[in-house]
Amino acid sequence: MVIWTVANQKGGVGKTTTTVTLGGLLAERGHRVLLVDTDPHASLTYYFGIDAEELEVSVFDIFMRGKQITREEILQSLCPTQAEGLDILPASMSLATLDRAMGNKGGMGLLLKKALQLIDADYDYVLIDCPPVMGVLMVNALAACQRVLIPVQTEFLALKGLERMIATMALMRGSKQALSYTIIATMYDKRTRASLEAYKALKETYQDQVWSSVVPIDTKFRDASLAQTPPHMFASNARGVFAYNTLLTYLLQLTPEA
Repeated sequence: MVIWTVANQKGGVGKTTTTVTLGGLLAERGHRVLLVDTDPHASLTYYFGIDAEELEVSVFDIFMRGKQITREEILQSLCPTQAEGLDILPASMSLATLDRAMGNKGGMGLLLKKALQLIDADYDYVLIDCPPVMGVLMVNALAACQRVLIPVQTEFLALKGLERMIATMALMRGSKQALSYTIIATMYDKRTRASLEAYKALKETYQDQVWSSVVPIDTKFRDASLAQTPPHMFASNARGVFAYNTLLTYLLQLTPEA
């Protein structure tokens, strides 16, 4: 099982869009894919028309059950999506209480990793959508993955959020091997100087850590979310979908076989 975590300590940079689109494209290529929503705002969950406030079980139960969670309980928490081979482990609003309830307890940073190990044989790829704040949820998501995908909107305020994200990963590293990561320039508008300058600054600062292409602004992403459908199913020829398909091919070249 290959696990990618989609994270940035700034909101509105395209984390959920990246998670949904890459997950959908992986499923289209024949892989068994699980999306995990660890954001209390539950944007990924609502994307697929699932009401986070009405869920009986969610990713919250993984944290509350801790080491006692079973494979069967995890599988019962999953919801199918409109795309064949693409499931979601939904979020609930109660995730917002986790830092207060568990933040001071030891050994809380590996709960998600250990839970996903229980369903290792059920999925080829897992994509984890993170909240934009450092806490128990982001720590778990980063600890669980082999690679961090960092969407960065091509404007200068978003570059500051990226600096915080890189600093967070450095703090988590400790004596362990550094986290592998790929920076993805999103919402790129070649007509604006802001996008051009921000992308140039990204490449100059982070060099080979930045994917060599960009995800352009594309209104089809918004339309696909309204239709509660992965973008590749809603508008397969959209330029944004083409960009993510190119990104996926690049990421798979960096990643061992699932």
